[in-house]
This record gives sequence, structure tokens and C-alpha cells, in this order.
Amino acid sequence: MFTPRAIGFVRSPYTDTKSIPKGLGAKHDAEGVLEILPEFELGLTDVEGFSHLFVIWTFDRSEGFELIGSPPFDERPHGVFSTRSPRRPNPIALTVVELLSREGRLLRVRGVDMLDGTPILDIKPYMSSIPAEKIRRGWLAEAEARTHK
Repeated sequence: MFTPRAIGFVRSPYTDTKSIPKGLGAKHDAEGVLEILPEFELGLTDVEGFSHLFVIWTFDRSEGFELIGSPPFDERPHGVFSTRSPRRPNPIALTVVELLSREGRLLRVRGVDMLDGTPILDIKPYMSSIPAEKIRRGWLAEAEARTHK
């Protein structure tokens, strides 16, 4: 096991979870800033060459976990590992954001779905070798089909 440490914090317009868009068709267009701690700024070298980033962060305000639950937009229960629920055995989250600009240790991004002050555990450039036509969306596609009838 390891003890995670924050490399920075999210500056976001969201101060409570109710204000974060959720559910089918939710748009994550909010802009925010990934504020990296000074001792990790060197690690941002060349990051501005990427259009999108994976941000690994922690649900630092979530308590406990549930292995089965119903998302707010689907009455059917699903396993926690097939949802984005914050109530997880390890409260770790992953978000893809669009990198708009870098100013020193500040990354201005679009697509934040985190609360203001959320600890950032890691940042990685977005890379995928999976063609879009090969991606399956599981129960989410089924839930979308049911709501569009």
C-alpha cells in the first residue's frame, strides 16, 4: 500500500455536490484551475502540448462506501465499479479535462466536475488507442435508450 499525497488542488466554481451536473446528457463545460504545488511545478514541463489531461483526484468529502447503488438518473441498481459514485472503497476519481492554458503551476482547464479545493493526486496526458467505434458504454447506453423513448 502507499499513502497518497496531493500534488495540488482544484479551483472550481462548485462549492457543493448538488451544483455539479450529473446524469444522462450532463455537460461538463465549467472552467477551473488545477493549482499544482510549487514543489511539483517542474513535472508540468511540456504538458501544454496536450489538448486533454486525465486528472486523478480524491473524493475527500465522501464517507463510507456502497458496493451496489442506484445512480441519480437510473432506478436500476449497479455495482460501484460500473458507476462514477463517490461512495467507493478507495475514494479515487478520474476526470478528463481540456487544457486551455498554462501559467506556471496553474493549468486553466474546461470540464471540471470536482468541488473547489479538491486534492489532485496525479495528472497524465490523455491518450487512447481505442477507436471510438470499439467503446461500449454498458448499462449507461441502456439507460439513455430508455429515457429517449
